[in-house]
Amino acid sequence: MNLRRSGNGSALSPLALEGKATAEREILDEPSFKRMISLERKRTERSGNPFLLMLVDMGEHPLSAKTSKTLGQIQAALAITTRETDVTGWYKQEAIVGVMFTDIGVEGKATILSTLISRVSETLRSQLTLEQFNRVSISFHVYPEEWDHDSPQRPSNPALYPDLSKRDEVRKSFRAMKRAMDVAGSLLALIVLAPIFLVIAIAIKLTSKGPVLFRQPRVGQHGASFTFLKFRSMHVNNDASRHKEFVTKLIAGRAEQRPANGNGEVVYKLTNDSRITPVGAFLRKTSLDELPQFLNVLKGEMSLVGPRPAIAYEVEAYDTWHRRRVLEAKPGITGLWQICGRSRVKFDDMVRLDLRYARNWTPWLDLQILMRTPRAVVTGTGAL
Repeated sequence: MNLRRSGNGSALSPLALEGKATAEREILDEPSFKRMISLERKRTERSGNPFLLMLVDMGEHPLSAKTSKTLGQIQAALAITTRETDVTGWYKQEAIVGVMFTDIGVEGKATILSTLISRVSETLRSQLTLEQFNRVSISFHVYPEEWDHDSPQRPSNPALYPDLSKRDEVRKSFRAMKRAMDVAGSLLALIVLAPIFLVIAIAIKLTSKGPVLFRQPRVGQHGASFTFLKFRSMHVNNDASRHKEFVTKLIAGRAEQRPANGNGEVVYKLTNDSRITPVGAFLRKTSLDELPQFLNVLKGEMSLVGPRPAIAYEVEAYDTWHRRRVLEAKPGITGLWQICGRSRVKFDDMVRLDLRYARNWTPWLDLQILMRTPRAVVTGTGAL
């Protein structure tokens, strides 16, 4: 075997080579590595090339001196297993090592994943004792994930979003204030608007067959499903294929603007929809059909302010970056989209508004949006 030689001409042992590889490979600290995960997600959103996050956990926190030595051996093994373009760092400082395998390619993703698992496992097994290897927990996480919308649990993988978890932790007190506002606001609305609820329920019952409330599975924060409530504005047993087709075109940027109510305004929305009842048309125009969502807010499934809750078949048509609107904030009854044009706004611009809200959210911003919502409802701008 031809071994590389040091400057004095002596051969380097395999162990020395491993140590040299470890020294040459930068191990990022926890904040830097998690920041790199966030940046790589955004690159993937643009390029479409998936990446793989591997986490190696020793399962002992805090680490003993013996386990710390084992972790050093793991780092050495990873240094000779990974490519120079891969990023290695602490997912949890001095406890969990992470490696991002970038640009693994869309085609043959399963084969590449299988090869990496086999290669890393064999390398670790060769470098560690059986006792050490059995203590190690290795997990693999591919981004973008394949969401299962039929599952009521969170389909998104928390391991791939450490930056969002950190942001939630920083805003912990603000989130408590937001929840308090949601509970107080929804309770007040349900009490004050009870007579209107009754009038609307009677009107729906007298003018069309079917239940008063419309229930539909929607996608909440982190992709978890919940039952969304509205006053029914359509005839029962209608065909949703037309709406699904339109939404798919809208998300792809191929939907055409349509005239709204003959007033010269044009919107990105289905108009003259035969599925809508006469009472339903009025409820939609005035946004009164949204009132039962205060129950969703009270249950914690929605917030007073946030992105519009999505239908599962909408999310299936999303580009990868569109998913961030259902990851970064809890869905709301009103939001920036509702006060900034509603259906007059292209889908991509709606997503940008949702992401801007998620980045800049404060209780004060929520109050500003809530104060501007009644005017948007009264004028009916962009509503149908």
